[in-house]
Amino acid sequence: MALATARHILVDTEEKALALKKQIEKGADFADVARENSQCPSSRSGGDLGQFGPGMMVPEFDKVCFSAEVGSLEGPIKTQFGYHLVEVTDRTE
Repeated sequence: MALATARHILVDTEEKALALKKQIEKGADFADVARENSQCPSSRSGGDLGQFGPGMMVPEFDKVCFSAEVGSLEGPIKTQFGYHLVEVTDRTE
C-alpha cells in the first residue's frame, strides 16, 4: 500500500494561503510559517501530519499527497476546512 508523509498549513482564505506560499518560496521556513499561521493543531509540530495512506484524508488533500512531486510546495488546496498549503515530504508506492 502506498503511504505518504506530509506537512501542511491551514488558513481561512485563498489570499492568506497565497501570501504564505510566497514567503516560503522566498526562503521562509515551512515549519516556522506553519507554527505562526496554521489553524490546524498540527501547527505545533510545524504542520507535520505524519504518515498516512490513501483515503485517510479528505479527497482534495489526498489527491495532492499521492500525486505531487515529493518536496514540492502545493496549493492553495480548498477543502471543507479551508485552504491548505501542502508539502509531501516522503511517499512510498
